Amino acid sequence: MPSSTSKESTPQPPQPPPAAGTNSFDRYFEISARGSSLSRELRGGLATFFTMAYILVLNPIILAGAEDKYGQHLSTVQLVTSTALVAAIMTILMGIVGRLPVALAAGLGINAVVAYQLAPRMAWADAMGLVVITGIVLCVLVAGGIRKAIMDAIPMQLKQAIAVGIGLFLAFIGFVDAGFVSRIGDAAGTTVPVQLGTDGQLSGWPILVFCLGVLLTFALMLRKVKGAILISILGMTIVAIIIEAVAPGQQWGLTKPAFPDSAVAAPDFGLLGDFSLTGAFGEVTALTVVLLVFTLLLSDFFDTMGTVVAVSGEAGLLDENGQVPRIGRVLMVDAVASAAGGASSSSSATSYIESAAGVGEGARTGLASVVTGVLFAVALFFTPVLTIVPMQAAAPALVVVGFLLLTQVRHIDWSDLTVAIPAFLTIAVMPFTYSITNGIGAGFVSFVVLKLVAGKARQVHWLLWIVSALFTVYFFSAPIEAWVF
Repeated sequence: MPSSTSKESTPQPPQPPPAAGTNSFDRYFEISARGSSLSRELRGGLATFFTMAYILVLNPIILAGAEDKYGQHLSTVQLVTSTALVAAIMTILMGIVGRLPVALAAGLGINAVVAYQLAPRMAWADAMGLVVITGIVLCVLVAGGIRKAIMDAIPMQLKQAIAVGIGLFLAFIGFVDAGFVSRIGDAAGTTVPVQLGTDGQLSGWPILVFCLGVLLTFALMLRKVKGAILISILGMTIVAIIIEAVAPGQQWGLTKPAFPDSAVAAPDFGLLGDFSLTGAFGEVTALTVVLLVFTLLLSDFFDTMGTVVAVSGEAGLLDENGQVPRIGRVLMVDAVASAAGGASSSSSATSYIESAAGVGEGARTGLASVVTGVLFAVALFFTPVLTIVPMQAAAPALVVVGFLLLTQVRHIDWSDLTVAIPAFLTIAVMPFTYSITNGIGAGFVSFVVLKLVAGKARQVHWLLWIVSALFTVYFFSAPIEAWVF
């Protein structure tokens, strides 16, 4: 055995410098492994936040604008706090646990169900209790592996169709929210549902800001400028602020691009814990409770599935079988977020497709979600400042990301009608019904039926048969409920 002296005198080969991305922080978030960088994750997190910050204004408007069975309204100030708090905590949790660039906040569509379908039948606390129950059921489904099994059972080309449909849906949301497209009022006596601008033509400075934002973002992308989406959002916000200062009174929508009187607003946590798990059973029948929870469950379940698959696919994170990394953890965080939203009276929180804006900016890891979550936490105290970004400045990001997601349409086999038709219905139904869940349901049901008609029923995973049957109940829940009663 050599002595210590001989060991020390033996020349050692030179050690190579540490490889980039080998520190524990980088390894945990897989920043280098996914071809990203700290700057890209920061830009992505910022872009996602600015693209979805509208929820701090919109969610309180939807919920506070409705009244429950007893004529009670929720506090707007308290709803802003609850919305920001849940978004902050759950988005950070998604970044650390799920490690995906996916942000969470109160789900649009779900909050409308709570406000206009649940609340009129019961007290607010009872309605939020049903949201909590939905989250608990989702947690059980995830823990039992059922939610992941359903995702695994979906054919890859249907997953790609879901991403394409979401792309069109996102673009449509962007056009509508910016006022580029608007609904034609019933008084017009026409069957045409939408039109250009507010009266068939584009007019007003806000629309110009949106159009310039779209062109600027695409131009920056074409020139491969880093931070294209974020530069466009911030740049157009500055332009909007200048326009409002020079020509005040423009129709910006929910958020006005003007510096507030006070930069700081104290959070009000009065709604936290204001829910009842059993109260709804004293207001409506047990069957009605089941149908209401089922409606919330399917919407949350498949909105999240479509969002996670689409965002992960755009980020290049899906494996050869279309699987999302750490999907079990991702789905559990989303399920907990649903319960947390109900427990805070801000409605069910879910994964946001606007996260694709961050991916379009280069985000590939959960670090971007941590950045977005921290910004929501800051918004608890600086909501007046952080909500001056008008939708006309943020909406171009949705249009651009819609284009990026739409490019996946080339992977669908349009020669096989048993795949092409369900793919088409998935893609078309999402924007036309303004619902990710409806598009997925239409695709699933048609896929099962067409495979059966073609004599290829064995190609359909047994779970898809069950899910398609549940979607049939979901689509016809109103007549079923009316028939039962």
